[in-house]
Amino acid sequence: MRWEPLRLFDDESAAPPLIARGAVTRTFDTPEFAGLTFYEIHAKSIINTVSAASAVPFGHTINPYRGCSHACVYCFARKTHEYLDLGYGEDFDSKIIVKVNAAQRLRAELARPSWSGAPIAMGTNVDCYQRAEGRYRLMPGIISALTDHANPFSILTKGTLILRDLELLAHAATVTDVSAAVSVGFLDPALWRAVEPGTPRPSSRLDVCARLNDSGIDCGVLMAPILPYLTDSPEALRSAVSACADAGAVSVTGIVLHLRPGAREWYSDWLRREHPHLVEPYRRLYGTGSYARRDYRDHVSALIRQYTREFGVDGRRRHRTPPPTPPPEPEAPPTLF
Repeated sequence: MRWEPLRLFDDESAAPPLIARGAVTRTFDTPEFAGLTFYEIHAKSIINTVSAASAVPFGHTINPYRGCSHACVYCFARKTHEYLDLGYGEDFDSKIIVKVNAAQRLRAELARPSWSGAPIAMGTNVDCYQRAEGRYRLMPGIISALTDHANPFSILTKGTLILRDLELLAHAATVTDVSAAVSVGFLDPALWRAVEPGTPRPSSRLDVCARLNDSGIDCGVLMAPILPYLTDSPEALRSAVSACADAGAVSVTGIVLHLRPGAREWYSDWLRREHPHLVEPYRRLYGTGSYARRDYRDHVSALIRQYTREFGVDGRRRHRTPPPTPPPEPEAPPTLF
């Protein structure tokens, strides 16, 4: 049982008899947390090492949560919930794993003589500023630990809650390299509510970008995902890049939708319900793989390069630390899971 190493009780009889054997489970039936179940665990480790075969610009990550109440229908991390014997659909959206000892574990791991001080990326699997963070407040302790060890880090988020920690982030930036990126794939308000129902609206995320940059924290925009036939028109892409530039983004990086296992099934179900006329075009575009055809991706990338040059957000401004981008494959279950 994958939960067995995470037991909070030595006495198994004291643990709630739920799927997470040995975990403390609490369900909040309040307006703020209605429909969410939090599984509190004690993680054995918190810094994850990314596979050397991965092409991402970081080698280590921290994920204080598993599952995400943002409930984005396309989320590439959905499959990872199956590592915990949970489902990639509604379970992923509503059953959130909380590593309550994240800050303590991080301090212990940063203090090890073997730790190199390498940059750490956060928000690359699920959002560390999702709704659960409003209750558990794990990020202040994590940021403080990284600051005390002058360890560089970056944060990717769709959440506005990061502004709660603005003072901590600004202080961290005085002692180490700190950068951020907000994820805003498109501006259409109706589509936002349909595919990202648990997130702040795109304009609010762009406000976050502006606030972070005004506070001296380099913040770019990860324009992802770009949804084929829904948000990929030249007009939509240009409008989005223009809005990012207006928000002061130091760079804009576009990524076309990935349909990996778990995300592929969940997104395809949504597509059949909401846009049945696009099912066949998607089949032709993706085939049986996770990525859209190369010619399509090249076309979208060329458009984004054109618009980022036009609006001066093509990355020529120097970053202290590159903003994180999602890994090309879901992270393998780390040692703590």
